[in-house]
Amino acid sequence: MNRLWVQLTLGFAVVTTAAVLIVALLADRQVNSQFRLFLAQDRLADSELLDQLAEYYGRTGSWDGVAAVFRNASGSGAAGGMSNRRGRGWGAPTLVLQDSSGQVVYPETAPASLDPRDWDGTLPVVWQDRTVGNLLISLPGRMAAATPEQDFLIQINQALLQAGLLAGGLGVGLGLLIARGLTAPLQRLAGAAQQIAQGDLQQRVASSGTAEIANVARSFNAMAASLQRAEQVRRTMVADIAHELRTPLSVIQGNLQALLDDVYPLEKSEIAVIHNETLLLNRIVSDLRDLAQAEAGQLQFTLQALAVDALVGQVRDVFGDQAAAKGIDLELHVPDGLPPIYADYDRVQQVLHNILANALRYTPTGGRITLQVRETRHAERSMAVQQPADTSNLAHQSPTLIFFEITDTGPGIAPEDLPYVFERFWRADRSRSREQGGSGLGLAIARQLVLAQGGNMGVISEPGQGSWFWFTLPAARDQG
Repeated sequence: MNRLWVQLTLGFAVVTTAAVLIVALLADRQVNSQFRLFLAQDRLADSELLDQLAEYYGRTGSWDGVAAVFRNASGSGAAGGMSNRRGRGWGAPTLVLQDSSGQVVYPETAPASLDPRDWDGTLPVVWQDRTVGNLLISLPGRMAAATPEQDFLIQINQALLQAGLLAGGLGVGLGLLIARGLTAPLQRLAGAAQQIAQGDLQQRVASSGTAEIANVARSFNAMAASLQRAEQVRRTMVADIAHELRTPLSVIQGNLQALLDDVYPLEKSEIAVIHNETLLLNRIVSDLRDLAQAEAGQLQFTLQALAVDALVGQVRDVFGDQAAAKGIDLELHVPDGLPPIYADYDRVQQVLHNILANALRYTPTGGRITLQVRETRHAERSMAVQQPADTSNLAHQSPTLIFFEITDTGPGIAPEDLPYVFERFWRADRSRSREQGGSGLGLAIARQLVLAQGGNMGVISEPGQGSWFWFTLPAARDQG
């Protein structure tokens, strides 16, 4: 009884049975009433009472003394306790005669005025093609019909009963089919959900059935695919973190063991190697922490109006000597009158450093890196890799955006790798070591920091054509 298909089937059965019973009772009542009225009218017509009343009115010109006609008819069996032509008696109906104006003329005890609609039937009294009166008929509560008529009513009732049983059976069967059709997809969904709960994230269900069930199935499949992707990302991230941490730990462990075994002399140069590896470990752990907090929206930002030229000048101080030492031309372009941005100074510096460090790493000697800033009022959506994060909680937001673009003349990124540029631990050249290719967290952190401050970030690149990274940040509103 606790199963949905059983409850639905029982509901269909109850509703169908109740509907059939109500229809059958109403039909039986109406058929019996109309059939008895037909018999009464037919027998009154056969009794010649109507002809006698019409003849009486034609002879006297009025209905005075018409009670004698009814008495004679009753005495001769024409009305009242009339018998049918087969000699079987049946209950007498109540008869009332009205004149043409609607006044009751028989019996004298009846009210002077009656509404024919309250009576079971009405027969007109016609004399010389003119209706001179109406005979009102009221059937008794239970009128016993003669054998042929009673047999006819029994046959009708039996036909109604059979039709009711057939309709009820069809209703229950149809209800069972509909109930099973509705619950079968739900049972498949429940089974697939149990399999997913047990770790089988490849479970999918067919998008069939009604529009609502199919929509639920599609939503379930989308959820399962999302869970599968998230699980794959989690496993990849755990493997990548283990891989990134294992190398510096191995170096530290090996060098310490060599020092303990007197393989390496206990000198500052050897200790410096171990110290550098601990710094690398600390940087990886710090980057992972920043990335996790940025994705969870837990990073604290000190938002304020920042002059763009000051930010770019700081970038020149940090990367100018590195670019010159590598033989790379670093060009910075900031137009005059550019409005300030509304952002966190340290976080914007972190974004610029991560992108420029990546550009320096991949741009060959003799190449060029260009940082250009300009003002725009619409984010360049066609270049976006992801849509901006929800920034409804950021104050002082403006429709004006400051557009940062960093281009390089490096090897570029293959089309199949482009969707993964901002993922953790991704490297364009997988043959590079950590020292050559970084930890693979810089761009992922940069994107999260930009999104968290109400901006957007993207990349366009082709093999052999270099790369173009861009990001936007909101301009500060005038406070005057």
